[in-house]
Amino acid sequence: MAIRRGNKVKRKSSTQDLKKKILKWTLRVVGGFFALTIFWVICLRFIDPPVTYLMLKRGFERKGAGKEWKLEKEWLDYDELSNNLKRAAIASEDARFMDHNGFDVKAIQTALEKNQSGKKLRGGSTISQQVAKNVFLWPDRSWVRKGFETYFTFLIELLWSKKRILEVYLNVIEMGQGVYGAEAAAQYYFHKSAKSLTKKEAALIIAILPSPQKWDARNPSPYVNGKANRIVRYMGHSNIPE
Repeated sequence: MAIRRGNKVKRKSSTQDLKKKILKWTLRVVGGFFALTIFWVICLRFIDPPVTYLMLKRGFERKGAGKEWKLEKEWLDYDELSNNLKRAAIASEDARFMDHNGFDVKAIQTALEKNQSGKKLRGGSTISQQVAKNVFLWPDRSWVRKGFETYFTFLIELLWSKKRILEVYLNVIEMGQGVYGAEAAAQYYFHKSAKSLTKKEAALIIAILPSPQKWDARNPSPYVNGKANRIVRYMGHSNIPE
């Protein structure tokens, strides 16, 4: 009997030790993840992202299709970017950008209602969420990706200013085939700098954002042109970070 009890005690002790080791390593992994991601977000508050996953993905897709590698981008600091472009982006993409903490609850509710009613699917992503997705993550529609997007959105809203969020957005967003950011887009479509875009030019660039691989700001379809005109009308009501 004493031997059996001794074996049971040893097995119980061994199981407890294993659980403690698993818990210890789980806490290390989770703690390491939080430390690394927070450090990453803090770094990119001061350092401009050199490249994103989407840029590389699109480049390899072009090579796979037998086309030349193309990645046109040029960073402009926030104060260099045309205010017309800033207002156009907020008017079209995130009207409550200055007021929310990264998530526009009203826009999300509206999107859900439209999607449930069988109307054309649409999202409710804010500019902050789009920055989180484009800079830190990969293009996907899975719940896992969405969870990480929520996490990084919270971090950049906590650790960055609204100016930095809008600056990064306008410099990394895909704006054409192999064209990323406002400066590259302005040069590509209008042969001028994003420092001096007119209201209509800025609105046309922003109007193609849902499908920058398909639409062209130089030769806009009636739909894109109409959308750009609506953006111009709303730009006067858009507050931008100062």
